[in-house]
Amino acid sequence: MTILIQNGHVIDPLTGRDEVCDVLVRDGKIQKIGTGLPEEAEQVLDASGCYVMPGLIDLHVHFRDPGLEYKETLETGARAAARGGVTTVCAMPNTRPVIDTAEKVADVHARAKKDALVHVIQIGAVTRGQEGKELADIAGMAREGCHAISEDGKSVMNASLYRKGMREAKANGLAVFAHCEDITMVEGGVMNADENAARLGLKGITNSVEDVIVARDILLAKETGVRLHLCHCSTADSVEMIRLAKEEGLPVTGEVCPHHFTLSADDIRENDGNYKMNPPLRSKADVEALKKGLKEGIMDVISTDHAPHSEEEKNQPMEKAPFGIVGLETSAALTYTELVKPGILSIMDMAEKMSLNPAKILGLSDRGSISEGKRADLVVFDPNREYRIDKTTFLSKGKNTPFDGRKVTGDIKYTLVDGKIVYENQALTGGN
Repeated sequence: MTILIQNGHVIDPLTGRDEVCDVLVRDGKIQKIGTGLPEEAEQVLDASGCYVMPGLIDLHVHFRDPGLEYKETLETGARAAARGGVTTVCAMPNTRPVIDTAEKVADVHARAKKDALVHVIQIGAVTRGQEGKELADIAGMAREGCHAISEDGKSVMNASLYRKGMREAKANGLAVFAHCEDITMVEGGVMNADENAARLGLKGITNSVEDVIVARDILLAKETGVRLHLCHCSTADSVEMIRLAKEEGLPVTGEVCPHHFTLSADDIRENDGNYKMNPPLRSKADVEALKKGLKEGIMDVISTDHAPHSEEEKNQPMEKAPFGIVGLETSAALTYTELVKPGILSIMDMAEKMSLNPAKILGLSDRGSISEGKRADLVVFDPNREYRIDKTTFLSKGKNTPFDGRKVTGDIKYTLVDGKIVYENQALTGGN
């Protein structure tokens, strides 16, 4: 299959290309980039007025498959990803059963190749069953291509065991994706500990719940030398500790989710389970610190922590609702609206934090860039379309979002995976 993408503004964070030109795709690869390329393609896409960017890579999603398919499946999650311009996802292991063996990683990868429109990389657990008692089969999962281990959804509270897991990860060339939460300090909290929680009569979660584990994990990474990626950072002190770690030359990276740089606890006006997420929405000062961290390059990645739940589960008070927010279908628009339009980030920064940097963290040299010979995972992004987010149109099974009805700018026009169009103008194509 040969596709010619014409007249798009090509953004490549690897080479710095930032110009209107054409991209020729053949047999799943980017064959040529330039102006006035001959129209010998089987299909021509007009990208006039749009950005052509590397396909987005989301390091942090929950596809709930196996075991919780009523919330999401590999197929529905991948559809949502395609609609959001995301061509590669990392699926967290807190499924039922937990992904803690080579056989389980292999099963997800095999089923994803058959059922998913996008690339799915299954992340392995740190401990068996995520019970924090003994290490999972880290070497075996590495052989099946898990790329990283994570206890996401919780932290490994036994620091000695976690250190052993980090050493095993490093020995097998894996990164560690850290969910930073001292569970002994949560004490039943459901939202940020501040006057908003007091107003609603809800128990709060302090910043220190996150910060003490961020500090611990950075120190363990310093000792073991493992590549540490800190997931869904939400506090000003997390940003500061990552800055200090980088100044020391430690292999530490950090991610921010769109909900954490868009909303604060002040936006929670009533006891609504759709605002319950972990870590919680923080103070406006924390939000500004996250934005500054992204702008200054301290925070490397924008990921979603896409966490679908059923409507029955989320349409409850925060005390009863599960933690989690969906994000695959809104992340590009929110990033463009909240960070690029105001000038906090450039469109090149957006591509770097949503594609190139995630590719580097995963060690995927074949994607994250629009360069000749690279895998043709591409997104055509329309920066001019204004609309309101409508959760009833989501392709994810999960509709749990506080962004329903929010006005945004920027939408996905085309998503290509391995040179095949999987999403086009608000419609799935099935990879034709």
